Amino acid sequence: MRDFVDKLVIDRQKVKDEFARYTGNYDVDNDKIRLKIEHTYRVADLCDKIVKDLGLSSYDIDMAWLIGMLHDVGRFEQLRKYGTFSDADSIDHAHYAAEILFDDGEISGYIGNNVDICNDTDKYGNLTDIGIIRKAIWNHSAYRIEEGLDERAVLFCNIIRDADKIDIFKVINDTPIGTIYKVSSEDAVNAKISDDVLQAIKEQHAVLRSLKKTPADHIAGHIALAFELVFPVSLRIAQEQGYLDKLMNFRTCNDKTKEQFKEIREIMAGYMEKRCKEQGIRVLI
Repeated sequence: MRDFVDKLVIDRQKVKDEFARYTGNYDVDNDKIRLKIEHTYRVADLCDKIVKDLGLSSYDIDMAWLIGMLHDVGRFEQLRKYGTFSDADSIDHAHYAAEILFDDGEISGYIGNNVDICNDTDKYGNLTDIGIIRKAIWNHSAYRIEEGLDERAVLFCNIIRDADKIDIFKVINDTPIGTIYKVSSEDAVNAKISDDVLQAIKEQHAVLRSLKKTPADHIAGHIALAFELVFPVSLRIAQEQGYLDKLMNFRTCNDKTKEQFKEIREIMAGYMEKRCKEQGIRVLI
Protein backbone atom coordinates (compact mmCIF):
# COMPACT_ATOMS: atom_id res chain seq x y z
CA MET A 1 0.00 0.00 0.00
CA ARG A 2 1.31 3.43 -0.96
CA ASP A 3 0.76 6.69 0.89
CA PHE A 4 0.06 9.48 -1.61
CA VAL A 5 0.13 12.43 0.79
CA ASP A 6 3.57 13.21 -0.63
CA LYS A 7 2.15 14.22 -4.02
CA LEU A 8 4.00 17.15 -5.48
CA VAL A 9 2.65 20.35 -6.98
CA ILE A 10 4.34 20.49 -10.38
CA ASP A 11 3.96 23.76 -12.28
CA ARG A 12 5.78 23.40 -15.59
CA GLN A 13 6.31 27.11 -16.09
CA LYS A 14 7.73 27.42 -12.59
CA VAL A 15 10.11 24.54 -13.34
CA LYS A 16 11.24 26.15 -16.61
CA ASP A 17 11.74 29.51 -14.88
CA GLU A 18 13.80 27.91 -12.11
CA PHE A 19 15.88 25.93 -14.59
CA ALA A 20 16.54 29.15 -16.55
CA ARG A 21 17.56 30.89 -13.32
CA TYR A 22 19.92 28.07 -12.40
CA THR A 23 21.56 27.76 -15.82
CA GLY A 24 21.80 31.56 -15.99
CA ASN A 25 24.67 31.22 -13.50
CA TYR A 26 26.75 29.72 -16.32
CA ASP A 27 27.98 30.98 -19.68
CA VAL A 28 24.99 30.20 -21.89
CA ASP A 29 27.03 31.26 -24.95
CA ASN A 30 29.39 28.36 -24.30
CA ASP A 31 28.61 25.59 -26.82
CA LYS A 32 28.81 22.88 -24.17
CA ILE A 33 26.48 24.71 -21.78
CA ARG A 34 23.99 25.42 -24.56
CA LEU A 35 24.19 21.77 -25.65
CA LYS A 36 23.13 20.57 -22.20
CA ILE A 37 20.35 23.14 -21.86
CA GLU A 38 18.86 22.08 -25.19
CA HIS A 39 19.37 18.40 -24.34
CA THR A 40 17.47 18.89 -21.07
CA TYR A 41 14.36 20.27 -22.76
CA ARG A 42 14.36 17.52 -25.38
CA VAL A 43 14.76 14.78 -22.77
CA ALA A 44 11.87 16.24 -20.74
CA ASP A 45 9.70 16.22 -23.88
CA LEU A 46 10.72 12.61 -24.59
CA CYS A 47 9.77 11.63 -21.03
CA ASP A 48 6.41 13.24 -21.73
CA LYS A 49 5.92 11.19 -24.91
CA ILE A 50 6.95 7.92 -23.30
CA VAL A 51 4.66 8.31 -20.29
CA LYS A 52 1.69 9.34 -22.40
CA ASP A 53 2.18 6.26 -24.55
CA LEU A 54 2.22 4.14 -21.39
CA GLY A 55 -1.18 5.58 -20.46
CA LEU A 56 -0.18 6.84 -17.02
CA SER A 57 -1.96 9.57 -15.06
CA SER A 58 -1.52 13.28 -15.71
CA TYR A 59 0.32 13.51 -12.39
CA ASP A 60 2.79 10.80 -13.44
CA ILE A 61 3.23 12.52 -16.82
CA ASP A 62 4.21 15.74 -15.02
CA MET A 63 6.49 13.87 -12.64
CA ALA A 64 8.35 12.13 -15.48
CA TRP A 65 8.69 15.46 -17.28
CA LEU A 66 10.09 17.04 -14.11
CA ILE A 67 12.68 14.28 -13.81
CA GLY A 68 13.68 14.99 -17.40
CA MET A 69 14.15 18.68 -16.58
CA LEU A 70 16.31 17.87 -13.55
CA HIS A 71 18.33 14.85 -14.65
CA ASP A 72 21.42 16.72 -15.93
CA VAL A 73 21.62 19.56 -13.41
CA GLY A 74 25.01 18.20 -12.38
CA ARG A 75 26.46 18.71 -15.84
CA PHE A 76 26.82 22.47 -15.48
CA GLU A 77 28.92 22.37 -12.33
CA GLN A 78 30.83 19.40 -13.71
CA LEU A 79 31.90 21.49 -16.70
CA ARG A 80 32.70 24.55 -14.60
CA LYS A 81 34.83 22.62 -12.10
CA TYR A 82 36.47 20.04 -14.35
CA GLY A 83 36.18 21.41 -17.90
CA THR A 84 34.76 18.13 -19.21
CA PHE A 85 31.60 16.07 -19.53
CA SER A 86 33.59 12.87 -19.13
CA ASP A 87 32.55 11.23 -15.86
CA ALA A 88 35.64 9.00 -16.05
CA ASP A 89 37.83 12.12 -15.93
CA SER A 90 35.83 13.99 -13.28
CA ILE A 91 32.75 12.94 -11.28
CA ASP A 92 29.57 10.95 -11.81
CA HIS A 93 27.30 13.68 -13.15
CA ALA A 94 24.10 11.82 -12.22
CA HIS A 95 25.12 11.44 -8.58
CA TYR A 96 26.29 15.07 -8.57
CA ALA A 97 22.88 16.20 -9.84
CA ALA A 98 21.14 14.35 -7.01
CA GLU A 99 23.50 15.93 -4.47
CA ILE A 100 22.95 19.45 -5.83
CA LEU A 101 19.19 19.03 -5.89
CA PHE A 102 18.63 17.24 -2.59
CA ASP A 103 21.68 17.71 -0.37
CA ASP A 104 22.07 21.38 -1.36
CA GLY A 105 18.29 21.95 -1.47
CA GLU A 106 18.00 23.16 -5.09
CA ILE A 107 14.93 20.93 -5.60
CA SER A 108 12.88 23.29 -3.41
CA GLY A 109 12.80 25.89 -6.18
CA TYR A 110 11.16 23.48 -8.61
CA ILE A 111 8.23 22.13 -6.59
CA GLY A 112 5.26 24.14 -5.44
CA ASN A 113 4.51 22.76 -1.99
CA ASN A 114 6.32 22.27 1.29
CA VAL A 115 7.55 18.70 0.87
CA ASP A 116 10.23 17.26 3.10
CA ILE A 117 13.03 16.86 0.56
CA CYS A 118 14.97 14.70 3.01
CA ASN A 119 12.15 12.19 3.49
CA ASP A 120 12.64 9.48 0.86
CA THR A 121 10.19 6.98 2.35
CA ASP A 122 6.62 7.05 3.64
CA LYS A 123 5.21 5.44 6.79
CA TYR A 124 4.95 2.10 5.00
CA GLY A 125 8.62 2.15 4.01
CA ASN A 126 7.88 2.87 0.34
CA LEU A 127 9.77 5.52 -1.56
CA THR A 128 7.96 8.86 -1.63
CA ASP A 129 7.74 10.66 -4.96
CA ILE A 130 10.65 12.82 -3.81
CA GLY A 131 12.57 9.61 -3.16
CA ILE A 132 11.66 8.30 -6.60
CA ILE A 133 12.84 11.51 -8.28
CA ARG A 134 16.14 11.27 -6.40
CA LYS A 135 16.59 7.61 -7.38
CA ALA A 136 15.68 8.25 -11.03
CA ILE A 137 18.22 11.06 -11.32
CA TRP A 138 20.88 9.10 -9.41
CA ASN A 139 20.46 6.05 -11.67
CA HIS A 140 19.81 7.70 -15.03
CA SER A 141 23.28 7.11 -16.52
CA ALA A 142 24.28 4.01 -14.54
CA TYR A 143 25.24 0.84 -16.38
CA ARG A 144 22.42 -0.87 -14.47
CA ILE A 145 19.69 0.42 -12.15
CA GLU A 146 20.47 -0.30 -8.51
CA GLU A 147 18.76 -3.34 -7.03
CA GLY A 148 16.01 -3.25 -4.41
CA LEU A 149 13.85 -0.46 -5.85
CA ASP A 150 10.08 -0.88 -5.91
CA GLU A 151 8.09 -1.19 -9.15
CA ARG A 152 7.12 2.48 -9.33
CA ALA A 153 10.69 3.65 -8.81
CA VAL A 154 11.99 1.26 -11.49
CA LEU A 155 9.33 2.57 -13.88
CA PHE A 156 10.49 6.18 -13.54
CA CYS A 157 14.14 5.14 -13.70
CA ASN A 158 13.46 3.37 -16.99
CA ILE A 159 11.53 6.32 -18.39
CA ILE A 160 14.36 8.82 -17.87
CA ARG A 161 16.98 6.31 -18.97
CA ASP A 162 15.14 5.65 -22.25
CA ALA A 163 14.54 9.36 -22.91
CA ASP A 164 18.16 10.23 -22.22
CA LYS A 165 19.47 7.49 -24.52
CA ILE A 166 17.17 8.52 -27.38
CA ASP A 167 18.43 12.10 -27.26
CA ILE A 168 22.06 11.01 -26.93
CA PHE A 169 21.74 9.56 -30.45
CA LYS A 170 20.86 13.07 -31.66
CA VAL A 171 23.52 14.87 -29.61
CA ILE A 172 26.34 12.65 -30.86
CA ASN A 173 25.20 13.11 -34.46
CA ASP A 174 24.78 16.88 -34.27
CA THR A 175 27.83 17.77 -32.18
CA PRO A 176 31.47 17.73 -33.35
CA ILE A 177 33.15 14.87 -31.54
CA GLY A 178 35.83 17.20 -30.22
CA THR A 179 33.17 19.20 -28.37
CA ILE A 180 32.19 16.15 -26.35
CA TYR A 181 35.50 14.31 -26.14
CA LYS A 182 38.97 15.79 -26.20
CA VAL A 183 39.99 14.29 -29.54
CA SER A 184 40.92 15.70 -32.92
CA SER A 185 38.88 15.01 -36.03
CA GLU A 186 41.88 13.17 -37.48
CA ASP A 187 42.07 10.84 -34.49
CA ALA A 188 38.34 10.21 -34.67
CA VAL A 189 38.24 9.15 -38.34
CA ASN A 190 41.30 6.90 -38.01
CA ALA A 191 40.43 5.12 -34.75
CA LYS A 192 39.55 1.45 -34.45
CA ILE A 193 36.89 -0.15 -32.27
CA SER A 194 38.46 -2.12 -29.42
CA ASP A 195 37.80 -5.87 -29.30
CA ASP A 196 36.04 -5.67 -25.91
CA VAL A 197 33.69 -2.96 -27.16
CA LEU A 198 32.80 -4.92 -30.29
CA GLN A 199 32.23 -8.02 -28.16
CA ALA A 200 29.71 -6.15 -25.99
CA ILE A 201 27.81 -5.20 -29.14
CA LYS A 202 27.87 -8.81 -30.33
CA GLU A 203 26.38 -9.73 -26.95
CA GLN A 204 23.77 -6.99 -27.47
CA HIS A 205 24.18 -4.94 -24.32
CA ALA A 206 25.58 -1.58 -23.23
CA VAL A 207 29.34 -1.02 -23.17
CA LEU A 208 31.03 -0.45 -19.84
CA ARG A 209 32.66 2.98 -19.62
CA SER A 210 35.99 1.42 -18.63
CA LEU A 211 36.19 -0.48 -21.94
CA LYS A 212 36.06 2.61 -24.15
CA LYS A 213 39.58 3.53 -25.22
CA THR A 214 39.25 5.19 -28.63
CA PRO A 215 36.93 7.76 -30.29
CA ALA A 216 35.40 4.91 -32.32
CA ASP A 217 34.74 3.05 -29.06
CA HIS A 218 32.66 5.99 -27.85
CA ILE A 219 30.59 6.03 -31.05
CA ALA A 220 30.07 2.28 -30.83
CA GLY A 221 29.18 2.62 -27.15
CA HIS A 222 26.49 5.16 -27.98
CA ILE A 223 25.05 2.84 -30.63
CA ALA A 224 24.92 0.02 -28.05
CA LEU A 225 22.54 2.10 -25.93
CA ALA A 226 19.80 0.98 -28.31
CA PHE A 227 20.03 -2.51 -26.80
CA GLU A 228 18.97 -1.06 -23.44
CA LEU A 229 15.78 0.74 -24.51
CA VAL A 230 12.96 -0.66 -22.39
CA PHE A 231 9.69 0.58 -23.85
CA PRO A 232 8.33 -0.14 -27.35
CA VAL A 233 7.59 3.57 -27.84
CA SER A 234 11.25 4.35 -27.13
CA LEU A 235 12.38 1.92 -29.80
CA ARG A 236 9.89 3.42 -32.24
CA ILE A 237 11.03 7.00 -31.57
CA ALA A 238 14.70 6.05 -31.88
CA GLN A 239 14.04 4.49 -35.26
CA GLU A 240 11.85 7.31 -36.55
CA GLN A 241 14.38 10.00 -35.66
CA GLY A 242 17.05 8.31 -37.77
CA TYR A 243 20.02 9.32 -35.62
CA LEU A 244 20.89 5.76 -34.64
CA ASP A 245 21.15 4.82 -38.30
CA LYS A 246 23.42 7.80 -38.94
CA LEU A 247 25.68 6.81 -36.04
CA MET A 248 26.11 3.35 -37.53
CA ASN A 249 27.28 5.01 -40.75
CA PHE A 250 30.01 6.93 -38.94
CA ARG A 251 32.57 8.26 -41.43
CA THR A 252 35.94 6.59 -40.93
CA CYS A 253 39.11 6.44 -43.00
CA ASN A 254 40.22 3.19 -41.42
CA ASP A 255 39.38 0.10 -43.51
CA LYS A 256 39.31 -2.13 -40.42
CA THR A 257 36.87 0.21 -38.72
CA LYS A 258 34.67 0.29 -41.82
CA GLU A 259 34.35 -3.48 -41.53
CA GLN A 260 33.62 -3.20 -37.81
CA PHE A 261 30.81 -0.70 -38.39
CA LYS A 262 29.41 -2.92 -41.14
CA GLU A 263 29.28 -5.76 -38.63
CA ILE A 264 27.59 -3.47 -36.09
CA ARG A 265 24.94 -2.51 -38.65
CA GLU A 266 24.22 -6.18 -39.32
CA ILE A 267 23.97 -6.98 -35.60
CA MET A 268 21.66 -4.03 -34.96
CA ALA A 269 19.47 -4.87 -37.98
CA GLY A 270 18.95 -8.39 -36.63
CA TYR A 271 18.26 -7.10 -33.13
CA MET A 272 15.76 -4.51 -34.35
CA GLU A 273 13.94 -7.00 -36.52
CA LYS A 274 13.55 -9.35 -33.56
CA ARG A 275 12.47 -6.67 -31.06
CA CYS A 276 10.08 -5.00 -33.48
CA LYS A 277 8.46 -8.30 -34.42
CA GLU A 278 7.96 -9.11 -30.73
CA GLN A 279 6.41 -5.71 -30.04
CA GLY A 280 4.47 -5.16 -33.26
CA ILE A 281 6.58 -2.22 -34.41
CA ARG A 282 7.48 -1.52 -38.04
CA VAL A 283 11.19 -2.06 -38.68
CA LEU A 284 12.92 1.06 -40.01
CA ILE A 285 16.58 0.14 -39.46
